Amino acid sequence: MPWRRALLILAVAATALLGGRLAAGHDGEPASSGRVVRVVDGDTIRVRLGGTEERVRYLGVDTPETVKPGTPVQCFGKAASSFNARLVRARTVRLEFDAERRDRYGRLLAYVYREPDGLFVNAELVRRGYAQPLTIPPNVAHASDFRRLARSARRGGRGLWAACGAS
Repeated sequence: MPWRRALLILAVAATALLGGRLAAGHDGEPASSGRVVRVVDGDTIRVRLGGTEERVRYLGVDTPETVKPGTPVQCFGKAASSFNARLVRARTVRLEFDAERRDRYGRLLAYVYREPDGLFVNAELVRRGYAQPLTIPPNVAHASDFRRLARSARRGGRGLWAACGAS
């Protein structure tokens, strides 16, 4: 019964693939760890990964602008940048990826976890009112979590929700 053997091989391969995806991140790429060398703003950092310095844009969240060319500093932007710096400056972070690894500007797109405590930085920014959800398919792994955290921050009048009259 060759079809049984083929089915068994297929099942073993699927299990191995699924296990690898769960351990690696949402896109199957291995998670990467590195040291934050610069905080650019509230949702972008520079990380040393091995011998390379990479720009990393946090997935699923958006903070008010502070450094975007042609855009004035937005309400609560400096506070978001400062809070992000307090969370990750000079720290080791683990990057997990979703469906797309890079954006059109060449930045890595990642869910960022602070080491060694595992704090989910993207979620903490939303929970504390420093960021709003920004869902850009196909990178949607934590979209519902971010929406829930934002609703709570808005109801609680935390961060930008109180300071900027955001609705």
